[in-house]
Amino acid sequence: MEATGKNNWLSAINYYYEKAYQKKGWKIGLLFLGLLFHLVVFLKYTFQQKNKQNVSENVLMKDFEDSGIAKNLRQKLEEQERNKNRYLKIEKNESQIKQSVEERYQIELQKEKQLWKDSYYQENKLEEHTYLKETLDVISTVPGFILSFLLAWPMYLFLVIISIPTLYYIAARLIMMIFVIIGVTIIVFTLLYFSPSDPATNILGNQATPQQIENFRNLHGLNDTYFVQLGRTIKGVFTFDLGNAYQGNERVVTSLLRRFPVTLELTIFALSLSVLVALPAGIYAAVKANSTFDHLFMFIALIGISIPSFWQGLIFILTFSINLGWLPATYNTNNIASLIMPAVVLGTGLMASVARMTRSSTLEVINEDYILTARAKGLSNRRIILRHAVPNALIPIVTIIGLQFGGMLGGSSVTEKVFNINGVGSYIVDKQFIPDIPSVMGGVIYIAIILSIVNMFVDVLYSFLDPRIRSKIQSGQHGK
Repeated sequence: MEATGKNNWLSAINYYYEKAYQKKGWKIGLLFLGLLFHLVVFLKYTFQQKNKQNVSENVLMKDFEDSGIAKNLRQKLEEQERNKNRYLKIEKNESQIKQSVEERYQIELQKEKQLWKDSYYQENKLEEHTYLKETLDVISTVPGFILSFLLAWPMYLFLVIISIPTLYYIAARLIMMIFVIIGVTIIVFTLLYFSPSDPATNILGNQATPQQIENFRNLHGLNDTYFVQLGRTIKGVFTFDLGNAYQGNERVVTSLLRRFPVTLELTIFALSLSVLVALPAGIYAAVKANSTFDHLFMFIALIGISIPSFWQGLIFILTFSINLGWLPATYNTNNIASLIMPAVVLGTGLMASVARMTRSSTLEVINEDYILTARAKGLSNRRIILRHAVPNALIPIVTIIGLQFGGMLGGSSVTEKVFNINGVGSYIVDKQFIPDIPSVMGGVIYIAIILSIVNMFVDVLYSFLDPRIRSKIQSGQHGK
């Protein structure tokens, strides 16, 4: 039973390895990530093939001799020589005939041997698959697998990733995210580099001496060439070291990490409030289309989308803080009530967008043929809406929620400024006017990462909502 278990998991590894090896891109990944292991297999393979070829050469010559080709060739050449002499009336004795035949025989014999070899090697040609078989033979045993794992564990990690479609899809998106971050870094850095604003003058002030400005520029590497600074910035992205801010000399990564929790807290609070209100209201408006509630709902949603967040924030402060005294005017980490007004202001636009999308998407779905079929079967209206209509209407709703959520996590600078919240958005806005290049780069890269991760999460969520998308991901056809 135990041996069977071993054979099963080793056979599974062989199956997935052979399947991955057949694809050119995955094959390169297996060879590159398992370079040391494949070097050992290649040396073993080459040595064995050399011995096989030496043995085959001896066997080949013996088979050639046993075939009688050499004997028949000599007889054929002698007969041709005698016929030629007889036709041309040339007198030659047996010694001369044998000497003439021997010269031709040696030449023709070499040709026949080469033809025999070519035919043999053509039939037993060592294809690339033979090397694959050699590799599979090694990893199909427990000692060989242990050796291969010690020498090439990244190869097995890669094999696991590509063997699970959803995991492979996520890994591919993460790799794409790296290129997106590099592209964003190059574009933003280039814009900041060629900006007419001088960070040294802005920070030190107009009263600074030329020597002080020069010292500042030397300290922060501003006198280096464009490519040197760009290379340093890209390196910092992958080493999580974006340097220190020009103003305050604080590490950029530390500043962002310290401000991220409050931005995350505000975003989750605003998102939860928006979804809890918008989804039921949008569904009910779709069910009661063209009713008084629907018209009133659409009017309120239009106001929610149109209202400026800074004006709404100021009105809330004036009403609920100054006039009524119910809520604090500014954010306080020790008072959860101070998060209510910013969350409502931040969530108003999202609430209106999600509600309108929910209404339109649900309204479109409930007019489909399968909904009419469900009604014809006698299902209750509530069951039809909740079990059939809403799940199929969620794709565009999830999309807009994901986009808005990523945008809010990137920092809602206006809301943060109005309520004096020391979050990521206000940090980026403050630093871009200097311009504090490391801080701005850190903020932009942070936004790029957040948006990429959120979009990837939303795409994976699609597969749970729509079986068609899930099938495409599992078959590797998503995005084609």
